[in-house]
This record gives sequence, C-alpha cells and structure tokens, in this order.
Amino acid sequence: QVQLVESGGGLVQAGGSLRLSCAASGIAFSIDAMSWYRQGPGKQREFVARISSGGRTNYADSVKGRFTISRDNAKNTVYLQMNSLKQDDTAVYYCFASPESGLGSAYWGQGTQVTVSS
Repeated sequence: QVQLVESGGGLVQAGGSLRLSCAASGIAFSIDAMSWYRQGPGKQREFVARISSGGRTNYADSVKGRFTISRDNAKNTVYLQMNSLKQDDTAVYYCFASPESGLGSAYWGQGTQVTVSS
C-alpha cells in the first residue's frame, strides 16, 4: 500500500514562511523523483518544485528564489520550505512521487491547504 501524507499547511500572513512535509511509505523513495504541485482557487493544478533521486532541483519561475525543496531519504520525507509568501501562493499543495525511469506507477498525496492573508 502506497501512501503520501502531506503536513505543515495552514494560515500565514503575507511575507511569512511555512515548511511543508510529505512522508512516503510503500514506494522505493530513494530512487523516485519527488515533486510539489499546487492548485489555487479557480485554477489548474500547476508544478511548483521537483527534486531528483540524486538531489537535483527544479522550480517554477513563480517560486524560484523563495521556495526550497529538499529530501531526507533516511526518513522517506520530502520538504518544501516556503519563504516570502504571497497571496498568490494560496492553494492546496500536493506531493507527487514518480520513478525517474518513466516506468511504473506515480502517486499523489491528499494535499494540504496553504492560505496566505494580506
């Protein structure tokens, strides 16, 4: 049974920070790429950040310089540190796991709400 469980969301004022966590079980975490996506109100789900099994990172232009993705393979956990939060960052944030070979199954977490107030 595969499970990705996000935590750390909440309400924060603009300019503040939050750290999201995604704890994985039932997958080969150490050889999977891990990503964060988000879906704001009335919007499509969009890519936020990705970290490869080897630690290489990619970010959406909208969050580059403000967000940092990291992983701890010993804890089967991926993190998203979010700084200088803006109202436009308000969304449900989802954890996503995928094999870097492109083969096999990919999995989504249940999401965690982040709300940024003015």
